[in-house]
Amino acid sequence: MQSNMSSMLFLILLIALMFGMTWWSSRKNKQRQGQIQDFRETLKPGVEVATASGLLGKIVSVDMEKEQVVVDSEGSLSRWRIQAITKPPIVPAYVHDDEVDENGDPLPEDDSSDDEKQVVNGDSGSTPAGQEAQDGSRQPSEQDDDASEGVSQHKG
Repeated sequence: MQSNMSSMLFLILLIALMFGMTWWSSRKNKQRQGQIQDFRETLKPGVEVATASGLLGKIVSVDMEKEQVVVDSEGSLSRWRIQAITKPPIVPAYVHDDEVDENGDPLPEDDSSDDEKQVVNGDSGSTPAGQEAQDGSRQPSEQDDDASEGVSQHKG
């Protein structure tokens, strides 16, 4: 008697769980269909979209009666069923590896780096290597150093 009662309780629990999952799934589907319908109603010329096959472009015209849109992709016009139109993919901002540390956090900006950039660009007021200053003195260049060491460069 005890085993019949526990198996009956298990069966009722299993059926209730199946009904709960069915209800949850149908509720999510209705929400998703509502979002798709809202998106389709916002389609108008100039809106950036993507197609299910991956074409990116802007809408030129919308015909809700025929459920078709015309998409301009880099000057090429194409007609698509409205069901194939999706939101464009979100493209993340590109960050160069030199702009972040090993953990991916942005590097702090240094005021000293601006001074270094000015020196590199020749804005420090000093005479660039290999050129004469106004007083006639000359800054040695790398070529001058190589020549003084007797290094010869031959093409052969």
